[in-house]
Amino acid sequence: MLHHEKNLQVLIDNSDIAMISWNKLGFDERAAILLHWAQQLPMNIAAMVNFQCANALQYVAKLELMPGPTGETNELYCCGRGVFVVTALKGMTEVAIVGQLVAALVCGNAVLLCIADKKQAEKIKIQLEQLGCIAGVITVVNISDVDALVTHPQTAGVAYCGDLNGAQQLARQLAQREGVLAQLVAELDGEQVPVIGSQHYCLRFITERTRTINITAVGGNATLLELGCGE
Repeated sequence: MLHHEKNLQVLIDNSDIAMISWNKLGFDERAAILLHWAQQLPMNIAAMVNFQCANALQYVAKLELMPGPTGETNELYCCGRGVFVVTALKGMTEVAIVGQLVAALVCGNAVLLCIADKKQAEKIKIQLEQLGCIAGVITVVNISDVDALVTHPQTAGVAYCGDLNGAQQLARQLAQREGVLAQLVAELDGEQVPVIGSQHYCLRFITERTRTINITAVGGNATLLELGCGE
C-alpha cells in the first residue's frame, strides 16, 4: 500500500511540473493543439472540442488592463488552477468525457484521466502528445485510484460526469480532505450535458491573477509582482 501511495505521489508531482510548462504556452497555442486533434475525431466529438476551445478563447484568454498610478501597469489574466482529476461513471458518453478533458486542458491545467475505458484514455493521451501536448500533462490512472486522487491535497479539482450519488460522494471527500479548497465540476446528464455544454463551463477551470509592472523603479529597472487567487 505504501509503495502504491508513493507511485501516485510521483504521478501527481510529475503532473504539477508538466502543468507549469503547459500553462506557459498560452491559450492560443493550447487551443491550436486541441483543434488540430479535433480534425481526427468523429463529427460530434470534434464539435465538443471546438466548442470548448472557442469558449475559452472568448471568455478567459484575453488579458485585461486595469487602472493604476502613473508609471505602473496592472494586468488581469487567467491561467490554469493546477492538476485536475477527470473522471466519469462507467457508460458516460465520449462526448461528455472529452468535453471535460478539453475544458481542463485548454485552460492550462494538467489532467489525471481516470475513466473505466483505460485503452480509450491511453489513445487520447498518445494522440494529443503526438500533436504537441507536453508529456505528462495527461496521465492515465486506473479508475480504482480515483478516491486516492480526489483526497490528495495537491489536486486542484475534480471534473466528474455521472449520477447524483457519485457527485455527492466526491463533494464529501473534497470537503473532508486537507490542503487547499478544491473545485468539484459535476455533470449529472451525460447525454444532454447541460453543464459541460454551457458557454461558461471553462470558468470552472481557471484562476485569475494580477500582474503589476512598475516602470519607474530606480535606474529604470522594472519590478514585477504577481498575485493569484488560486494558490
